[in-house]
Amino acid sequence: MTNHYLIHLADNALILGHRNSEWCGHGPVLEQDIAITNISLDLIGQARNFYQYAAVMQNDGSTEDTLAYLRDSREFKNCLLAELPKGDWAKTILRQFIFSNYQFELYKLLAEHEDEQLAAICAKALKEVTYHLKWSSEWVIRLGDGTEESKRRLLLAVDELWTYTGELFINAPYDIIDQGELKPAWINRVSQIFEEAQIPVPGDMYFQTGGKMGLHSEHLGFILAEMQFLQRAYPDAAW
Repeated sequence: MTNHYLIHLADNALILGHRNSEWCGHGPVLEQDIAITNISLDLIGQARNFYQYAAVMQNDGSTEDTLAYLRDSREFKNCLLAELPKGDWAKTILRQFIFSNYQFELYKLLAEHEDEQLAAICAKALKEVTYHLKWSSEWVIRLGDGTEESKRRLLLAVDELWTYTGELFINAPYDIIDQGELKPAWINRVSQIFEEAQIPVPGDMYFQTGGKMGLHSEHLGFILAEMQFLQRAYPDAAW
């Protein structure tokens, strides 16, 4: 296993966590504001664990902070889906369901990996992601089987986000498992939840890719400009 795979896992969690954190203080109701903020904290905590292990493997003086704050967009390996703007509540919910469903299957497999450190990190993360998946699944059903407006917004979110789901299952040179093995269970759960939500599962289409290899949208640049400003403006600053 190379540190590139660990960084990929960390980047996915960090960027999605950052996106979700944009809801802090802006959620539709207080309880859900707290829920999405806690999910953000879980994801950022997962990112920290992966970055810390990647820094140890890299053995060049890197730390979790330098990996998060001192790399440019072409060095990030997160999937494009994670960096898209948060949009409305339906878009945020659907993305979280798509990603939590994926992470659930991924971490479940990696929790049995021969690398004990990686397995331990993923076993801990799996407990958090299990809640993320339950929470987002319930919200997808609630929106799809709710009002005409909530259903309309959810369908718009499906139209916008589905084209980014294919990248989750494409293998990069640094992947240590066959990503395609995760798709059957993932699509089965999507089908179950979408059926309860009374919305159709999209058919085959062109999928947007490139994030895993460092080819990102302009959205990641704006995230990094905001997230990395303090560290770059005041190098080596400490509280």
